[in-house]
Amino acid sequence: MSNSTKYPKLLEPLDLGFTTLKNRVLMGSMHTMLEESENSYERMAAFYGERARGQVGLIVTGGIAPNVEGGALSGHAFDTEAEAENHRVVTEAVHKEGGKICMQILHVGRYGYSPKNVSSSDTKAPISPFPARGLTGEEVEKTIADFVHCAKMAQHANYDGVEIMGSEGYLINQFIVTKVNKRTDEWGGSYENRIRFPLEIIKRTRAAVGENFIIIYRLSMLDLVEGGSTWEEVVQLAKLVEEAGATIINTGIGWHEARVPTIGTVVPKGGFAWVTKRMMGEVKIPLIATNRINMPDIAENILAEGCADMVSMARPFLADPELVLKAIEGRPEEINTCIACNQACLDHTFTMQVCSCIVNPRACHETLLNYTPAKTKKRIAVVGAGPAGLEAAKVCAERGHEVFLFEAEGEIGGQFNMAKVIPGKEEYAQTIRYYQTMLKKHGVKLNLNSRATVEDLTAGNYDEIILATGVTPRTLDIEGIDHKKVLNYADVLYRKKPVGKRVAIVGAGGIGFDMAEYLAHDMAHDSVTLSVPAYMKEWGVDMDYEKGGALAKEGAQPLPSPREIFLLKRSKGKHGKKLGKTTGWIHRSSLAMKKVNMIGEAQYDKVDDAGLHITVGGESKILPVDHVVICAGQEPLRDMYEELKATGTSVHLIGGANIAAQLDAKKAIKEASYLAAEL
Repeated sequence: MSNSTKYPKLLEPLDLGFTTLKNRVLMGSMHTMLEESENSYERMAAFYGERARGQVGLIVTGGIAPNVEGGALSGHAFDTEAEAENHRVVTEAVHKEGGKICMQILHVGRYGYSPKNVSSSDTKAPISPFPARGLTGEEVEKTIADFVHCAKMAQHANYDGVEIMGSEGYLINQFIVTKVNKRTDEWGGSYENRIRFPLEIIKRTRAAVGENFIIIYRLSMLDLVEGGSTWEEVVQLAKLVEEAGATIINTGIGWHEARVPTIGTVVPKGGFAWVTKRMMGEVKIPLIATNRINMPDIAENILAEGCADMVSMARPFLADPELVLKAIEGRPEEINTCIACNQACLDHTFTMQVCSCIVNPRACHETLLNYTPAKTKKRIAVVGAGPAGLEAAKVCAERGHEVFLFEAEGEIGGQFNMAKVIPGKEEYAQTIRYYQTMLKKHGVKLNLNSRATVEDLTAGNYDEIILATGVTPRTLDIEGIDHKKVLNYADVLYRKKPVGKRVAIVGAGGIGFDMAEYLAHDMAHDSVTLSVPAYMKEWGVDMDYEKGGALAKEGAQPLPSPREIFLLKRSKGKHGKKLGKTTGWIHRSSLAMKKVNMIGEAQYDKVDDAGLHITVGGESKILPVDHVVICAGQEPLRDMYEELKATGTSVHLIGGANIAAQLDAKKAIKEASYLAAEL
């Protein structure tokens, strides 16, 4: 069963002295909101148990607060034996599968969404509406005691260890740096005083839990904020963390308020492993590399190059709970790859919804959505091989139905074929690869270049017909809309029609932003994905780490756009305000760096040889552009639905064919999976 020859470093056990991890893979902490939900222990057990069955070496839970002030939301803390007893169903589920699990102890400090926010000093985080009050000296001692008590309760719940969250700008990090810590007592001032807080937590926790208990310390190796730690300080702290009793040091990258993307799909794969490599040799305990490690080959290379002793993957285990098992069994092509879109994971967390995954709707919903074998084998036609159709065909076939998939184009993927050419979104091609593999594995009869008709479908004697025919770009009622200068987004992204040096993009939703990103790069010469050094330069990260926080003195240095671009919208307010909460700022920052012209409250008058005529604020003007690209939404393609329904056939609409108001792959794949699970 072993595939250790292909991934020898990744699948090598790690001896921690008192216990051994079966491989070098950590399922990193993710706040799924199951931790905050009432009576969600069974759901947590199913979620983590499934990942343990998938052979991950060590699991870390989402962050759990040591006291009520430390929670992201006020009022819930892991501080009683009763709560610990509730968690035993979680640890039992993991241990039953031969896995190990640590509980992350997280005090959010000034990042909380609560009037009870506390921090090292009086302060307010830019990402929280509530100010934080500085802890008194007595309260600092109590908070340390709360961390220790929380670890004891984790031990009572049969966790194998804890991860003490000391990075990402949370409370411990807020004590470490002068950016937040303005104290003048024994917990502030000198660096030695500021790091007393984490060191006392580790020392006292080790004394309380004994030697045979894993303590991971999440160390901020790269703050990416002004006033952050210097490299010399980070190394000093790492050595003292080891001395204090930590078993493993995990890497933390960037504060949540940092303006450098650290986990978005724009980040090169394994893009921050260089930071952990820099620490290798400074301490004797194992080091974990993290961020944008989403496939076994990436992880293997990081370990083989001596960047770390372990790798952390978090969101990849939302996408595929069997990622490690598939690596072990030599089936990497069957891995449902995390595309780092954040749409159903982090965006959900920051809007107080339970997490899921755009490419795997079962994630965190294992007790609610299951693909059980079909009681009666049906003959099912699926029309359209975009994300919704692919998911429906895959799940139906996996459950034992006979599935026929019809696609008018010569390739599967639908809108993902356009997404994958956007700079920073090349991972969408991995999802297409995954579906291609699974269709073949489960025997789906794929018909490309086949535009199904009502006659074809009624003649096929299908028990169920699923229409996932997608959308078509919306045209606008503007004088000159048929002018040769006018293109739509599919013309550019899919049909690869050339675009001139000056271009106006009409529509500033997600498609408009993607179009601007695409046109702001010289696709003839630029790589779609930047190298790690080029990425760090573009976003202003100093890989030489010459000052605290590692921000470059020169700031961001993006490659210039090869075009002058105007991004227009009719509505008021900032561009992209409906983009994802955790990624919208990245898209806006990227276009600002490329000097894209943002124009709001625009009335589109006409297109002619002179360009695009608009009215803004009562003033008429001409944008002398070579092309006008329409990204103003889409219309559903569902012409056959009523006609098929009239024949008495069991017909279903999913994805864009159902609702095309927004191109929403998350909704489309979720609809498809729930429908296919029921048929």
